[in-house]
Amino acid sequence: MDASQIEFGIDSFGDLPRDDRGQVVSQAQAIRAAVAEAVLADEIGIDVVALGEHHRPEFAISSPETVLAGIATVTKRIRLASGVTVLSSDDPVRVFQRFATVDALSHGRAEVILGRGSFTESFPLFGYDLKDYEVLFEEKIDLFHRLLDEKPVTWEGTTRAALHEADVYPKTESGRLNTWVGVGGSPQSVIRTAHYGFRLMLAIIGGAPDRFAPYVDLYRRASEQQGTIAQPVGMHSPGFVAATDAEAKELFYPGYKVIRDRIGALRGWPPLRREEFESEVAHGSLYVGSVETVARKIAHAVGVLDAGRFDMIYSTAGTVSASARLRSVVLYGTQVIPRVRELVAEQSDVRVGAAR
Repeated sequence: MDASQIEFGIDSFGDLPRDDRGQVVSQAQAIRAAVAEAVLADEIGIDVVALGEHHRPEFAISSPETVLAGIATVTKRIRLASGVTVLSSDDPVRVFQRFATVDALSHGRAEVILGRGSFTESFPLFGYDLKDYEVLFEEKIDLFHRLLDEKPVTWEGTTRAALHEADVYPKTESGRLNTWVGVGGSPQSVIRTAHYGFRLMLAIIGGAPDRFAPYVDLYRRASEQQGTIAQPVGMHSPGFVAATDAEAKELFYPGYKVIRDRIGALRGWPPLRREEFESEVAHGSLYVGSVETVARKIAHAVGVLDAGRFDMIYSTAGTVSASARLRSVVLYGTQVIPRVRELVAEQSDVRVGAAR
């Protein structure tokens, strides 16, 4: 991958930061903080902001496209993505319409990242049965794929009303929404993504990124077999940047442990130990540390996966202050990203030299 062609983004779920007095802010304030962080990212040249959909008290963003629409009106160049849109419990027609609207407001900067989501609260909230988990996503991604052609659609399934020559508005100016699928580690999901010709976004939230290399290879092989184009893959992982490794870890760890233990209790995981956290920072997929530490980890990850995009999930639940989050975004955009490009270029030069 040419270092100059790699894209870099930031991801947020609208986690609730603390204010300067140390108080956890309201969900309304957290949404406004996400907008402010996106404006800053736009100003310093970060390529993409992606907002995830959740329906839990720790996270303020349940409607990414609504927040993205707000960001669209106060930014100029940054692309606006979901991360992810939980298609299984939404309506594909409405998803298309909402993102086409964001695309209009942003002059063509909208992107959709479709996924199943990492939680299941949206299923009962919107009246869906978890026993239909597989068929809901399979049918809805098929319908969404057809809607992307922006022509009258005839479609029939079991999870929503049939459509007959239904035309959907608004249309986009470019004629097609840029669409990804977020995948957490299912080979079948990788194959499905290739089947529809969508871009692949790997959700790597634990363990060494190297273990996802077979999924990249599978995506490319499946694309070739099915006659679609294998586009550069993306990856997103948690991270936080500060002046030193020690400062970054001390700011990040408390909130990370809180949310990790809260989720772990629902899934039967033991409480996070500090030793596990340190190991994940050193060898896994937590990009936490100084500019040089984080840049070297990202350069390694995009190198082993030949990734064309890296998104850093920069926010944590309830502990990191809003001002520290802004500093992290600034360091990521102004120092980490240029350093990653330097390191990737150096790696490329080494490989070229070795091949001679």
